[in-house]
Amino acid sequence: MTAPDPAAIRAAMESKDTLRPRDLAGVLGITEAQLVAAGVGRTARRIAASPDRLIEGVCGLGEVMALTRNESAVHERTGIYEAWHPGRHAAMVLGAEIDLRIFPKHWVHAFALRRDDGAKGPARSLQVFDDHGEAVHKVYPRAGTDIEAWDRLVDELAIDDTSDRLMVTPAPPPEGARIVPDKADLLRSEWQRMTDTHQFLRLVAKFKMNRLGAYRLAGAPFARPLATTAVDLALQQVAREAVPIMIFVGNRGCIQIHSGPIETLKPMGPWQNVLDQRFNLHLRQDHIAEAWLVQKPTKRGMALSVEGFDEEGRLILQIFGLRKENGPDFSAAFAKVAETLPVLETVE
Repeated sequence: MTAPDPAAIRAAMESKDTLRPRDLAGVLGITEAQLVAAGVGRTARRIAASPDRLIEGVCGLGEVMALTRNESAVHERTGIYEAWHPGRHAAMVLGAEIDLRIFPKHWVHAFALRRDDGAKGPARSLQVFDDHGEAVHKVYPRAGTDIEAWDRLVDELAIDDTSDRLMVTPAPPPEGARIVPDKADLLRSEWQRMTDTHQFLRLVAKFKMNRLGAYRLAGAPFARPLATTAVDLALQQVAREAVPIMIFVGNRGCIQIHSGPIETLKPMGPWQNVLDQRFNLHLRQDHIAEAWLVQKPTKRGMALSVEGFDEEGRLILQIFGLRKENGPDFSAAFAKVAETLPVLETVE
């Protein structure tokens, strides 16, 4: 299939304006970034993708909505970008509501979008994509946004490239579960000696495995397979019992975290939706092919998580009991929820 040129993309955007951009890009056989780029000079403007410039600027906009997604989950959080911690390999936003882990090497293409034909005034957004054309992070204005500061920031970040074409590199195929069977005893031994959850990925990389491979190999008590319905059951129960949690959703370039209770759950077709005033989660339940109950030792006790993976082994989301440094600890309440979730005896 030959990819459409920018003019054809724009025509499709006009004729199929009820489709979400990501869905339209799929119909056209292009990436979302290429769809957005076709609007350069009309509805889009290329801007610097560097988090050091972009995120630092967003910190001065007041209240906005942050959006991070993957193929199966969309995480939306309203708040203020603050407590920006730059870093060459990893950076962080540690605000009370906007909480991000950023991996700058994947922030490759960025655009400021603006449509002036909206019924409620110009529709603006800042959108960042990786080198494969996949969305990494997006920012949208809200009632508390300083729009004048927003427009100044777009002018400051604008780059000279005015091309409406975008070249992307093919995304690598999902690696699935990577397991090294003869490292099982070493994995379990070092897992047991962990003192911080952030040590986990370094540990599995050391043994040439990945997250899902380590879960399958280590087994109980470190990782227990759950029924695929367990993620939704956990969301329902923490909402019903008002148990504060942390929900992580991410992709190659960004992880976004909600900390606090959830209240309003509204399933719609294959989607389970959290529709709270300042936090929304949209989760494709039918994409969850594996669910795991995972425990990792830390200096503050055991960190327990419920995690969902798709059929190709990609992590969709993680749910932890809320436990903040120098703050309240709800991990015990979350552990009680986890005890009720259906456990599988084996993994196919």
